[in-house]
Amino acid sequence: MNELQGAGVALVTPFNADGSIDFESLGKLIDFQIDEGMNYLVSLGTTGETATLTAKEREEVWAYTAKHVNGRVPLVAGIGGNNTAETVKQVADFNHSAYCALLSVSPYYNKPTQEGIYQHYKAVAAAAKLPVILYNVPGRTGSNMSPATTVRLANDFNNIVATKEASGNFAQFSQILRDKPANFLLISGDDPVTLPMMALGAVGIISVVGNAYPAKVSKLTALCTAGDYIAARGLHEELLSITDHCFAESNPCGVKYILKKLGIITSDTVRLPLVPISSALQETIDKEIAGLT
Repeated sequence: MNELQGAGVALVTPFNADGSIDFESLGKLIDFQIDEGMNYLVSLGTTGETATLTAKEREEVWAYTAKHVNGRVPLVAGIGGNNTAETVKQVADFNHSAYCALLSVSPYYNKPTQEGIYQHYKAVAAAAKLPVILYNVPGRTGSNMSPATTVRLANDFNNIVATKEASGNFAQFSQILRDKPANFLLISGDDPVTLPMMALGAVGIISVVGNAYPAKVSKLTALCTAGDYIAARGLHEELLSITDHCFAESNPCGVKYILKKLGIITSDTVRLPLVPISSALQETIDKEIAGLT
């Protein structure tokens, strides 16, 4: 899966002021990502506010994204949920022709056991026509997929090819890297730890802040891949504050505000239960943007 090396971005879903999908801004965002060197795009990950989109809207976003990208970079589709039967149906029905992989989040809210997580992904893998990327993000799901479960899935299913790890647990990262099959990939799911994860052996990042700063994120991963961690550290440090601000009042509220300020999307509208960031955070971000070149 060379397509998953380097910098990927979890695209936001731009909305108009009335809450409808702003496809014109989505097209502009896609072009911005490709022009600035992003290696691949993820359509409808968590950052895309997928949980608040209807089934019809998800299909429209996937179709539009595939058509607009037109083969310029690899595409990954986010399909996941906490109802295994429904997730499996979505995976089986997905029009996969323009995509190279699926990103599927570990079931949230239900708090399944490790065996439950394993059986969920077993069902997803059986239905998938594309390679599957596991996604472990305990801060959102309420449960952690253990290294043992990750490695078990990697060994048992040839089409489970990678994991996006957002646990923040370096002992966990190290165990996965030690025990995984040789061709199974570890991908960072947290912008602030991309450099140290890549130093351990991760192959890159699926980024949030890359929506606004794709050139910096793609350069950081390229430097890490080349083993130039000294140069990468400068970019890592440069992005730390703006990344913190992106998550200060829930993702993707912060990065949508930045994209609006940069003129990439028209509106920073988000769907309830999310709300736009506060005026105080806007002022903080405005100062931070001014200092980034």
